[in-house]
Amino acid sequence: MKFEKLFPTILIVLDICAAVGYLPSHNWRMVVYWLAAAILTTCVTW
Repeated sequence: MKFEKLFPTILIVLDICAAVGYLPSHNWRMVVYWLAAAILTTCVTW
């Protein structure tokens, strides 16, 4: 992996972790929000 993509990859992982963190509380809006953020970052970066 190139060094330039290290930070965006960490950000994608953190976005997914944030989405998983909202699953137990059934806050679906925040789950969708963080998954959308991860998908957007993935599309822009990779």
